[in-house]
Amino acid sequence: MEEFAQFTVDSQRLYGMLHTPDGTPPASGWPSVVLLHGFTGHRVEPHRNFVLFSRLLASSGVASLRFDFRGSGESQGDFSEMTVSREVQDTVAAFEYMRRQPRLDPERVMLLGFSMGGLVASLSLAQVRPHRLALWAPALPELWLAHLRGGYVPGTITDMNGWPLGREFLMEVTRARPLEAAAAWGGVAHVFHGDADQTCPPQWGVRYAEALGCDATGIPGAGHTFDSLQAVEQLHRVTARFFMGG
Repeated sequence: MEEFAQFTVDSQRLYGMLHTPDGTPPASGWPSVVLLHGFTGHRVEPHRNFVLFSRLLASSGVASLRFDFRGSGESQGDFSEMTVSREVQDTVAAFEYMRRQPRLDPERVMLLGFSMGGLVASLSLAQVRPHRLALWAPALPELWLAHLRGGYVPGTITDMNGWPLGREFLMEVTRARPLEAAAAWGGVAHVFHGDADQTCPPQWGVRYAEALGCDATGIPGAGHTFDSLQAVEQLHRVTARFFMGG
């Protein structure tokens, strides 16, 4: 079953899609996954990646929520207001939403972050306490250093190919410490990374895996968005197996 989802953070509405398996849930409720999209992304993601993965999870007995951060997709707010800490707030609210759902297990809410969503996921761990964590091609703060002209944070909004990139975002993201947050967590995790990723190099995935004390799986030939049918199929298959305990 697929139904629209919405919840509120600081009087702004966030919109998403809740996927639940068909049939009668276990006595404790279905396990579930909250999906965090990437920088300038949305709840669908390239190649309908999040849509297809959520449907695969539902067919395997796992619910999921894919939603737009404030200022992204169809959620309220402006992109110029977007910061890492605001997206952590949104993630906390998404977990609270999932833990209130009557057919879902509040103890088995898991977390998936793609690209910048992986960075946000890592910084959210202490607050949301996911049952399991998966990262797809996670970003590090170094990704945004190129926007600091001469080493300085712009004084106003930056026009980034039509996106109004806020000064507060650049000030905050370059000081974020996602690897330290990941190392402090201690839960069950797995990192998945395309070995031809030129946006977030595969070495970044290795660094996350080392911080988390977990395994990393390379997807052969895959770029940042896992841009082939074979790469997407493999990514979805191995990630779903991880979430189901395999």
